[in-house]
Amino acid sequence: MQMKVCRAIFLLTAFAAGTVAAMAQYKSLQPPAPEGEMNGMETSKCKCMDHGMESPVPAGTMRITFGDKSAEWTPATLAALPHQSITVVNGHTKETLTFSGIPLIDLLTRLGVPDKSEGKLLRLYLVAEGADGYKVVYSLAEIAPAVSHSTVIVADAMNGKPLVGSVPLRLVNTSDKGLSRCVRNLMAVRVLTVE
Repeated sequence: MQMKVCRAIFLLTAFAAGTVAAMAQYKSLQPPAPEGEMNGMETSKCKCMDHGMESPVPAGTMRITFGDKSAEWTPATLAALPHQSITVVNGHTKETLTFSGIPLIDLLTRLGVPDKSEGKLLRLYLVAEGADGYKVVYSLAEIAPAVSHSTVIVADAMNGKPLVGSVPLRLVNTSDKGLSRCVRNLMAVRVLTVE
């Protein structure tokens, strides 16, 4: 029995070493991309969860992905959409804040994400990421109005003033205490499925 375990560990180690070596060789063949530039545009970088590879995102842009579909949004493109206001209390300062923005579900349905979460659709979840790498998770049921009383918006204004930052958008919801899943400088939202 001990011999079989040792052989299995050896094979797994050899496979892992071969995979690491192949990845290193692949990366060495890739031409280096200029830092912070893509076809002359300024960019920020986000880590793509599916492959761990960096994908350039134009500065000031938020990308939403669902399967093979994606859309990029800026404060200018979001300004043309119907806005909704929500009021929340900052858990640290106890200050009441009013955010204005677009319901996240409205942006997701444009990519084919269902606005009702039932049956197998309850396996859908999303990961929202800020420019600083801060990430939070929501189930689709938490943002679908047919299931939840919470409102989740992509805010572009707070207390009547436009947000500022590298990506002047913020993910805010009405259900959490203290803005614990508020994401500043929102740059990516990825809709995924639990397998």
